[in-house]
Amino acid sequence: MFTKADAEAYFTAEKIESLVFVLLGITAVVVALLFWFWLKTPLHKGAAVPLIVVGLLQLTVGYTVYSRSDTQRKDIVYKMDLNPDAIATQEIPRMEKVMRNFVVYRWTEIVLLLVALVGIFLLKNQPDKLMLYGVALGLAVQAAISLSADYTAEKRGAIYLNGLKDFVQQTKRMP
Repeated sequence: MFTKADAEAYFTAEKIESLVFVLLGITAVVVALLFWFWLKTPLHKGAAVPLIVVGLLQLTVGYTVYSRSDTQRKDIVYKMDLNPDAIATQEIPRMEKVMRNFVVYRWTEIVLLLVALVGIFLLKNQPDKLMLYGVALGLAVQAAISLSADYTAEKRGAIYLNGLKDFVQQTKRMP
């Protein structure tokens, strides 16, 4: 049976991964700034663009998830004890929406990765297009990182959602 400890473990893991996302975002922004202001080649300036754009997104999303994880964890544990019906009416629908969003994120990241890889392939021997080549390289790196992180989060979310559904079924059977 899905327990409060399982719910706490889910939100703890979510918080840790979101902190990793924040650190990846900070790293990407710092690298982008170094590329743009220190290395200054067209290749590096091109790579800086997706690094900073996606890095800021990673930073924002990571911080948002990190900052709300503790509140959500406490809320769910409370509901499991005192208001188990809210798991079925609130948390399961929320998680189903999150899981649908992961599908959108996954396909967006796959398309971006494929576009970047095509760009790398088409631009690799064109010295006059080094900035675009850099954009493709930076985008490939960021898309691959985001795809990996979201894959992990999606798998963890699916386990959590199934656990919630099991919890609801178990509580319906109790007298």
